[in-house]
Order: sequence, then C-alpha cells, then structure tokens
Amino acid sequence: METTTDSGTSSGDFSVKQSTKLDITSAGCSPAEVVNTPSEAAPAGAGDTAEGFDMGNNASGPAVSITQIRTLVNDSNTVTTEKKTLDDLLPATSYCTTDITAPVKLRLEKEGHASIKPITMETMFRQTAEKLPDTIALGVKRNGVWQKTTFREYYSLTKQAARAFIKVGLEPRHAVSVLGFNSPEWFISYLGAIFAGGVGTGIYATNSPEACAFVLQDSCSNVVVVENHAQLQKILQVWDSLPHLKAIVQYTGEVAERRDNIYSWDEFLALGNDVPDSALEERLSIQAPNACCSIIYTSGTTGNPKGVMLSHDNYTWTADMVCKQLKLNFGKEIGISFLPLSHIAAQMLDFICPVRCGGSVYFAQPDALKGTLLDSWKEVRPTFVFAVPRLWEKINERLVTEGAKRPKMARKISAWARDKGLKASKGDKPWGWSLANVLVFKKLRNLLGLDRCRLFGSGAAPIMKETLEFFNSLNICIYEVYGMSECTGPQTMCSDGAYRITSVGKEMMGVKTKFENPDEDGNGEVCFWGRHVFMGYLNDEVKTKECLGDNMWIHSGDIGKKDEDGFLYITGRIKELVITAGGENIAPVPVESAVKEALPCVSNCMLIGDKRKFLSMLITLKTEMNLDTNEPLDSLAPETLSWYRALGSQAKTVEDAIADKNVLQAVQVGIDKANKKAVSNASKVQKWTILPKDFSMPGGELGPTLKLKRPVVAKMYDKTISAFYEE
Repeated sequence: METTTDSGTSSGDFSVKQSTKLDITSAGCSPAEVVNTPSEAAPAGAGDTAEGFDMGNNASGPAVSITQIRTLVNDSNTVTTEKKTLDDLLPATSYCTTDITAPVKLRLEKEGHASIKPITMETMFRQTAEKLPDTIALGVKRNGVWQKTTFREYYSLTKQAARAFIKVGLEPRHAVSVLGFNSPEWFISYLGAIFAGGVGTGIYATNSPEACAFVLQDSCSNVVVVENHAQLQKILQVWDSLPHLKAIVQYTGEVAERRDNIYSWDEFLALGNDVPDSALEERLSIQAPNACCSIIYTSGTTGNPKGVMLSHDNYTWTADMVCKQLKLNFGKEIGISFLPLSHIAAQMLDFICPVRCGGSVYFAQPDALKGTLLDSWKEVRPTFVFAVPRLWEKINERLVTEGAKRPKMARKISAWARDKGLKASKGDKPWGWSLANVLVFKKLRNLLGLDRCRLFGSGAAPIMKETLEFFNSLNICIYEVYGMSECTGPQTMCSDGAYRITSVGKEMMGVKTKFENPDEDGNGEVCFWGRHVFMGYLNDEVKTKECLGDNMWIHSGDIGKKDEDGFLYITGRIKELVITAGGENIAPVPVESAVKEALPCVSNCMLIGDKRKFLSMLITLKTEMNLDTNEPLDSLAPETLSWYRALGSQAKTVEDAIADKNVLQAVQVGIDKANKKAVSNASKVQKWTILPKDFSMPGGELGPTLKLKRPVVAKMYDKTISAFYEE
C-alpha cells in the first residue's frame, strides 16, 4: 500500500511530499519515545539490557529498506507500523548501534530543552529556506568575483545533487565521501547524499591515498566527490581496491583524466534531470530523526580512524541548542569557512548551525592558512569567527611582531590601552577604557576585518592562557568550546555572561556532565549525557562499548572538574597522562603550556616521562614555513629572531640556535621559570633538547586540527628520548 502526505504547508520548490510504501498491519502514528535522564545513583541502562548496551544489530530486526518500516513497541505497548511523516521515529530498542542501517532510541525527556520534537536534516533545511528564500546562504570567490547562492538556490541545488546521486548509483544507507577544501559543492554534496537516503562523510584533504581508501572502504562509499585533479589522482590510485565505489565527481577545474563514471560538477548535476521527483521523495521517506545521516572519522592519532555515526537528531537538536546558547540572530549571522570540514567543530559551526539559523557562509581561499585568511576577513567582515588555538597564537605572534615596528609613542599608547583592556576583561571597565577603545581596539578590529564580529571561539585543542589574555587586552574575548565528535561537537562552551578564563565554560542547554572516579580535588573522567550523544562507532562494537560503557554515558577520556559556579576545567587526558616510575600522575599539557608561556621562541613541546625516573622534554622553535607545502623551514621566525637579538644572539637558523650558548642558557632559564609552577618535584622538567625542525602536518607530528600526535613523535624521536635516560 502507498500513502502520500504533505510534510507541511510549503509551496513551490520547497514542497516535499513523502511517498512511503509500507507493510501495514495496524494504523497509528509513531510517538516520540520519552527517556528520563539518569541520575548519578541510577545511570541509564543499569541492570536493564533492553535500555542498556544492546547494539541493536539483532534486537531491532532486519535492516531498514525503502519498502518497509519496522514495528515499534512504545512505552504504552502500543504497536505502530505506519510512519506518516518524515519526522516520525523509526522503531528502535537500543540507544546505540554499530550498524549503519539500524536506528536508535533517542535520549528524549518529558520537559525542558531535551524534550523538543526531533526533526530530520531535510526538515530543518526546508524550514530555513522557506523563511529566508532570498537571503545569501553561500559565497565563494572564484576568478576574483564573489559568487553567491541564496537559500532558495541552495535547497534546490541540494535536491538536484540528491537526484544525481541516485542516478549514479548511490544506495540507501551507503556513503558519499567528500575530499577537498571547503566550498559550496562540499556542503551541497554532503546534504545531497543525506537527501538521497545515504550518509555523508568527509575525508581530510591532507590524507594519503591509503588513508582515503580506508574511509571509502569502511563507509561503503558509492560516490566520492573530489576538489581537483590532485585529489582525483589519490582516488584513482586505490579505486581498484574499492568494490563499492561507483562514481567520482570533481567539483573544480576540468576533468583532465577522462574515464567512465568520472564527472565534472556540471555534468554530475545534469544527471539529476533524468530522476523524477517521486524517486527522490521515496528516498526522503526512509529517513528519520533517529537514523544515521553522517559519519565523522576521528583523526586516527593512535591507529585507524573510527567512524562516528551521527543521527539527524544529533545534528538538528545540537545545532538548535548551539544557536540558542550563543544567541545567534536568525538570518543575520555571517561566517567564514576555512577549517577542515571533516572535523566536527568546523562542520557544526560552519555548516550545520548556519542552516539552522539562516547564517551566510563565505568560503576562504584554499591558501587561507598561508596568509590570505585576514584578507577574507576584511572583505566579508564576519559576525563570528571560530579557529583552532594555533591560529589564534599565530595571529598573536604577528600582531606582536608588527607592533614592535611601530613608533615609540604608538607602542606606549598600545601598552596603555592593553592594560585597560586586560583590567576590563577581569571586571568592570576602568577609567580610560572608552578612550582606549577609540584609539586602539576599534582600529585593530577594523584592520583585521573584525569590526562587526561579536563571537570569537576556540576549540579542538587547549589554548594557552597567555594567548587568551593577549586578546582580552585588545577587547577580543575568545570563548572556548569543549567536546568531541562523539557528542556532535560541543558539550560545554563559554558564552555571553558565562565566561571564565582557562575554563571551557558551562554545559550546553539540555545536556549533563558527571565525573567518574573523582579524586580528593574533584578531578575525574568527564562523562556526557544528552541528545547530542552519537549512535556508535561504525562496525566497531568493542570501541563503542569502551566509549559508552554499560550506562550509555560517553566516557570522554578527559580529566576535569567543576568550580563552585559550574565552570568546567579540563586538567588532563587519561591516555596522555605521564605516570612516572615513582607512580606520580602528571598531565602533560599544563607543564607544556608553562614552558611555552615562559619561552616566546618555543613553537611546540612534548613532555616525556612515562615509566621513567624523571621528566624530560622535546622542544621545537618557531620558524618560517614553506607556504606551498606547509613544511617548517630552518630559518627562524621574526618573533624568534627578535627575542634572540635581545639576548645578544645572532642566530638565524635552528642549527645556529642549537649551537648558541646564549640561546641554550635562555631556554634553561625559561625551563626553570616553568618549573616554579610545578605542583611537586616529580612534575619538574629535568632534561630537554631542541629538535632540528618544528612539528607539522606534512611531517606527521600534527593532525588536521594541529593536535599533537604524541605516539608518532615518541616513535620518531625514540633515540633522542632514550638518550635522556642513559646512565
């Protein structure tokens, strides 16, 4: 039997009818499941296998198909087999799964923010497009001209891409992978895959052919969308090993290597003309808020990446909460996308939240991190900016270097203004702040293109207190965001009225935090609960069990505590803890941050000492970068040179610095200064060395978000580390 219903009162291009073929044995509408949030004393699932850790692969019945929706037994034991609208839930018996075809139970509550009705990505997108059809959604600069796309066009292109994906062979619950720099085509491909009943996944643009092959194979990708010829070549090298891969689409430039099933972007979209609306409607009908729509692959710092399965509700509910907590203005926000969209932070803030709040997203140039990002800021003048800590640190260094070149009087005025700004960040604005704002703060914002920016964010890794204070002194307050892919991005965040320096803020609305095995100071493993909690790791029951345990709380692996006002502080990471031979547990990040704060010449450092008698440290210096390859050079960065000149050193390269007694003595002084902050003698750095080159992504020491790959570095410098501990 076929039932057809309108999903709303939409008209024109936004009308989405759902034609759903069902096996019906009784009538009824699938109600939302209500799940009470567990208390500390009685965690969800404790002693109850039906509500606990059942992967759902067998208990929830056969795989979802287009022609059959499975039976749901709700809390009232009412059997429902008809799914009338797109936003009804599919039947599910477990909170988690490792099967991409299986839906999950949602962590709905009876009241509050977690009780909001679940919706799909299509519904969220359509609602925004209906309200803001002519508002600019996307902007990209090509050949010197900004090309802009309205929400009406964005939504229409997404449906066209969905039809084209169906045409080239995308199967339900199979993936479309996107490999390339941020662009409108990236967004449209990802959403088009979801509209077509598949799932979207991103591949880091820096991945090797082998790393690309892993994601494509693990996700059963039928289609991969690549940016250019260079990315195409990666896929062609491994295509023979990918039985699921049916087509490749290249979204910029001419397709230089013509083969069957390789298309340019325009050729690809044209294929959608052969697919009727009914075929797209049928694919839309198999979606549900509690079904998978996306796979986020972790960066894989300790092995192969894990596929984090996220549901429609994970995305739509989390985006709703973020927009409300940050008080984003509907239809008025403007952002610039430049961080890797394969990472959950950029995906939520650049991609999903703008769909929810009707924000305009402009894309930076592919060489943004090589120096053109500030140019894009000046052109676009964003209202919010989110960046990883290393970028904020780079901007800090650049401003300090440029400031040192200014006339003496200008430097004095700047120092005076910064003092006023720093005091204001800690309390009420002091006398003279308004003048400092006119003379320095406003001018700096205009110079950076941030004159109308009201939200500045940082995440994906810890940021140094020194960096936060520097920007605070310039009336730029950077809000830290904390979370992970497994909770769809944010768990806590700083926001207007809820900011404390070095804290990662307070919980996002509708979520909960608890601490497992806390010590006498309240430090314990940070655990999460809420509608943002992921479905499970694709095809990996062991890792899913390890992350969610028996109580369905995410075990983050981070160590943290709350202060008396509810602000969360991350104090370490379980897997990164250095446990000395004497049994001392030492979190490396605070020690490393203290060294970097004491030594302006240091770019990266890594604490060593696990199962060792004392702590040692690997140090790298700030150097120039090859802007074409992002590889560190031997020549020292301007800020490093300036610091060395003040020491009386004439060193120009890393090699010079390593051989210069003045430099080595100054580094030792900095280490001694950092050691004064140590909580015990065991927490002091006893030995150190300067490495011949800085850490980088091309070198393999840093991940795509510039997070340190500790196991990689330890293996690379095994001989150096061993030398620290030779008798």
